[in-house]
Amino acid sequence: MSVKHPMTSGFARIVSVMQRLLAADGCPWDREQTLASLKRYAVEEAFEVCDAIDGLGDDAKRAITEAGEITRSADDPRVAHLREELGDLLLQVVFQSEMARSFGWFTVEHVVHDICEKLERRHPHVFAGEQVAGSAEVISNWEKLKLAEKKGRGTLEGIPRGMPALLFALRMGDKASRVGFDWPDAAGPRARIDEELAEFDAAVGSGDREAMTDELGDVLFSVVNTARKHGIDPEDALTRCNRRFASRFGRVEALAKEAGRAIDAHSEAELEGYWQRAKADERQ
Repeated sequence: MSVKHPMTSGFARIVSVMQRLLAADGCPWDREQTLASLKRYAVEEAFEVCDAIDGLGDDAKRAITEAGEITRSADDPRVAHLREELGDLLLQVVFQSEMARSFGWFTVEHVVHDICEKLERRHPHVFAGEQVAGSAEVISNWEKLKLAEKKGRGTLEGIPRGMPALLFALRMGDKASRVGFDWPDAAGPRARIDEELAEFDAAVGSGDREAMTDELGDVLFSVVNTARKHGIDPEDALTRCNRRFASRFGRVEALAKEAGRAIDAHSEAELEGYWQRAKADERQ
C-alpha cells in the first residue's frame, strides 16, 4: 500500500466535520464540551499515541536520517494503530480550535500559521543560512531564541505544571542544562544519589515524615538527572520496569495457583522462589 496524503483536502475535511458537530443541530455531546472538559481527552490521546509508538518496537527508535530497512509496512496493524491515535490527537487540536473560533479568539488556521512561523524562526540554520556544528548546538540555539522571544520569562517557566512529576523533573534538568547550569558529566548526579539516600536514611531515623518526604524527593530528582546525563528517559525506564514487574507478578500468581494455595498463603521464601522462576522464564 502506498502512503498518500491529500493534505489540503484532508485537513479541510476534519475542520468541516468538527464545525458540523458543533453546529446548532450537531452532536449534543460535542456541544456540551468546554475547553476545561477537553483537557483530560487531550492528555489521554497523547498517552495513547505513546502506547502506539511503543507497540512499534525497534522501528519507533529510527531517526529520519538513519539508514536501514524499516521492518513494518504501512499495512502493519501496529502502524495503523499509530495512524489512528495520531488522528485522535489531531481531533483534539481541531476541536479546541473550533471552540476558540466560536469565542472569536482564533481559528485552527491561526494555530497552524503560528507553529509554522515558530519553526522557521527557531531553525535559522535551515531557513536563514546560519551554520551549526550539530544537534547540540541546535538545541542550545533553540533555547536562546526562545528566551529572546519571551523576554522577562525565567528559564523554567513554561513547563506545564500538570506534567507527571518524573517528566517535570526531566524537563527542568534539560532546560537548566541548556543555559549552563548542570554537572559536567553523569558522575555528578550519580554521587548525589548516594548523598541524598544517606540524608533520607537520617530522616527515617528521626521519624520526621515531612523530612523523609523531602529527602526521598531529592533522591528521585537525582535519579532523574542521572538518567538524563546518560541519555535515558526516566519515564520510559520506569514504564519498562512496571511492565516487567506486572509480567513477573502474573507468573508468580500462576505458580502460586499451580501449588493449590492462594498467593497470600505462601511464605516469603516460596514467593521469592516463584519470583526467581518468573525472571528465569522471562530470560528464556
